[in-house]
Amino acid sequence: MYIEDLKFSLWADFIERDYLDNEFKELIKNKTINGATSNPAIFKNAILNSGAYKEQLESLKNLPAKDKYEAVAIYDIQKAADILLPLYEAGDDGYVSIEVDPYLCDDAEATMVEGKRLFSEINRKNVMIKVPATRAGYIAMQELTSCGIPVNATLIFKKEQAISCAKAFENGAATNGSSVDTVISVFVSRVDRALDAELSKGGVEVALSGIYNSADIYAEVESMNIAGCRTLFASTGVKDDSLPAHYYIEKLLAYNSVNTAPIDTIKAFKENGENYKALPIPSEVIKEHFEKIERLGIDFEAVLDKQILDGLESFKDAFKDILEAL
Repeated sequence: MYIEDLKFSLWADFIERDYLDNEFKELIKNKTINGATSNPAIFKNAILNSGAYKEQLESLKNLPAKDKYEAVAIYDIQKAADILLPLYEAGDDGYVSIEVDPYLCDDAEATMVEGKRLFSEINRKNVMIKVPATRAGYIAMQELTSCGIPVNATLIFKKEQAISCAKAFENGAATNGSSVDTVISVFVSRVDRALDAELSKGGVEVALSGIYNSADIYAEVESMNIAGCRTLFASTGVKDDSLPAHYYIEKLLAYNSVNTAPIDTIKAFKENGENYKALPIPSEVIKEHFEKIERLGIDFEAVLDKQILDGLESFKDAFKDILEAL
């Protein structure tokens, strides 16, 4: 755990084969990270831009594209899970996540089938199956957790999504008869990137909407007190050069939470970040900020809805690019 007193974990939002054999082990040894996450975009960059996959892909050349992708991804997830296993066995997270085919996001049955199959084929207990927070996704999340499969609910921008995920986890655990480790991945910086140009013109402080929205969701998840369930802050790399690289880690330090971030962001936080609890943020402060946004004529709910759709499309596009290249 990165900060034991806060029960705060820091996970690397990156997977690539050479990295797993080298820097990943060092980050774990130095107690910088205690988990990892992946998504289709991360695997796209790794598989298409690294020579580490050439030999395995050559051996898979007669397989369909999705089978090639899964063989490569499963190998990397198994490798990461094995490296993280000592942390898992010590009760210090040690999880790595793999996402189901994003094209299944509106098909509950297919998501359940693929999630169970991936968990079985990877055959590592410290793997989380990542499922997008859609209506179909909530059904799949409940079924997967009822089978004792850890789940990472992803692409969460709205409180209603988080509540639905938490309830799915609670119901699944009740069926299973014991709690299952789960995370609710709330996306942060994308909200600011969507709003800040307009907020700046209207005289409203920037680089806060994503933090306040995430803090509001975190407070709701904590209040539900679902055993084994934590808020994970995702999309925490900065795109605005005026912000410190570690901005979205430092500003969201919270008890019983996880932050998954790019490697450079994690290094910047370790070197320059303050380890002081930043959440909870008073509800009146959050409310005042969003009232300012409303007075500018911005429909914040519509902004979040667009982010959800754009996020799903970006994962689908990355997945499509991988399959076409393979």
